[in-house]
Amino acid sequence: MRKEIAELAASRAFWLLLLIVGLLTGQSFITAMNAYAEASGIGGGPAALAQGLSPLDGILTPALGAYDLAITLLLPFVVIRLIALEKQSDALKLMLQWPASIERQIAAKVVALIGAWIVALIPFVVALTLWRGYGGHLYAPEVLNLLAGYTLRFLLTSAIAMAAASLMSGAANAAIVVLAFTIGTWALDFIAAGRGGILQTLASFTPTATLRGFERGLLRLDVVLVMLILSIVGFALTANWLHLGRSIRARLAGTAVTLILAILAAALVLMLVRVSFDVSENHRNSFSPADERVLSSIDAPLTITVYLSSEDPRMMDFENNVLLKLRRSMRGVNVIYPLAGRSGLFENDARYGTIEYRLGLKTATSRSTTEEIVLDTIYDLAGVPAPAREAPAYPGYPLAKKPAGAAIVFYVLWPAVLITVILIRRGRMNH
Repeated sequence: MRKEIAELAASRAFWLLLLIVGLLTGQSFITAMNAYAEASGIGGGPAALAQGLSPLDGILTPALGAYDLAITLLLPFVVIRLIALEKQSDALKLMLQWPASIERQIAAKVVALIGAWIVALIPFVVALTLWRGYGGHLYAPEVLNLLAGYTLRFLLTSAIAMAAASLMSGAANAAIVVLAFTIGTWALDFIAAGRGGILQTLASFTPTATLRGFERGLLRLDVVLVMLILSIVGFALTANWLHLGRSIRARLAGTAVTLILAILAAALVLMLVRVSFDVSENHRNSFSPADERVLSSIDAPLTITVYLSSEDPRMMDFENNVLLKLRRSMRGVNVIYPLAGRSGLFENDARYGTIEYRLGLKTATSRSTTEEIVLDTIYDLAGVPAPAREAPAYPGYPLAKKPAGAAIVFYVLWPAVLITVILIRRGRMNH
């Protein structure tokens, strides 16, 4: 552990990561606060509806967005260095002779990286402290859920970077592998939009897609388990390929066994785990309790055929505000996308823009993507009365204040603290 912490402390890439994270977090936080203040009617301007002003959307997600960029583009270089330097300097051959196994050494690296992640979160904690100091509201489950999502993303990226460094001959080659993986997940997320089936299921577990769920205040147990499985696989592959005393055939066999076990575990999770928790304060991922009780009592399978292209704004609205909630509230929801992969700009199909609902032997067609109309359509097909709906109880949290002093904290004090720590550390090393 002392060795790994010392390696991180000696890494220029790590200190550069801390510097950039602080600056990006400050920029994101200041921009978000200015926008939030304008939406709250600062300076006598028109204010948005209070129910639409959520700190989760307006402050927390933008502030943590800086970490998404840092994890994607900067973190791999910090992690790869921990493995690549040991391989290039032949220090790994000496480490393999230590009493501690290579698995324990990898575990020490992971723990040290988690400590580095906690240090890197200091700018975000500072942003939250400033927000509270300005009089802003925070809802603890939203904050913790969002931090959990980004921590899982951090672990997954670290595991991929470690595995790439253990497999490739140099740090540059490993960085290219990690970048290729990232671009591949972006492509999968884009291609799978509005297609349904196995492709959309796989795309829902890409890093970008999983973060979207956490940013909505949705905690899906299957996503958490799959991300943990993938992270463990990355660390296991790293330990396997750093066993230089083993033959290539033995390491290939270990890789095959690890991948097979991971696929089986992930398949079991996808088949058996359907638990999710709406931790958002405004319950944006759930219907009203009355609607959920009625929907859960409907046993017949529901098939929804959506005649919309993936680029159509109505499709995005229907996916995020209706289908997401339906899948959580009702059993046996199957969605079909006949126009998957088509733009919809030149569609001559008279059915374009319609949504067909089939429940048992009954069918109905509608063009609305509004939650109330969709629910009423399903209730009519099921032959059950619509429950009385209550007005949303979420009050919203407007705050018409500018981020006074935030620029000094992030642009002056944060770099000054890092430089001071570096100078103190170098002074101790010289003595």
